[in-house]
Amino acid sequence: MKRTFILSLLTAITFMANSQTRISLTVGEKTMTATLVDNAATRELQALLDKGPITIQMNDYGGFEKVGALPQSFTTSNSQITTEPGDIMLYQGNNMVIFYGTNSWSYTRLGKIDGATSENLRQFLGSGNISLTVSLVSSAGVADITDGDKETERVFDLNGKPIDSMPLSKGIYIVNGKKTLIKH
Repeated sequence: MKRTFILSLLTAITFMANSQTRISLTVGEKTMTATLVDNAATRELQALLDKGPITIQMNDYGGFEKVGALPQSFTTSNSQITTEPGDIMLYQGNNMVIFYGTNSWSYTRLGKIDGATSENLRQFLGSGNISLTVSLVSSAGVADITDGDKETERVFDLNGKPIDSMPLSKGIYIVNGKKTLIKH
């Protein structure tokens, strides 16, 4: 009984943690995802992205960030922040900044690129001017979970990290692009 309760609680927490708004960032043929924080600016950004993807022309600045003008201004809630690689910030209400290095300034936090490191961000963002397409990541509901008692080739955890160990333990995984429940 106690174990069942704990498993149910962990499953609920996993679903709640993954119910945060996630966005897709695409440069050329490369895509990374990011998880947004919950504030007025990100709710406004999500409302904009609900209408479709946006493209932002971004430029290097200071050797530690890419910055580009957004199609509209968003509500700010600035605070002094020391950034880390992968941080996504709103600057002056109408500029998106993606950090591949660090800086300390007054920003409104938008989110963080999932699994970001300085190295993979520099490869993803490249050098010079880029065209970044931002879109919402569709969130599959519970109805999309399938029974996954079979082994498949492409298995990821709910954060998108590849799983190499087989057989899979109990849990929810992304198998060949679909949420899969392993229940043995």
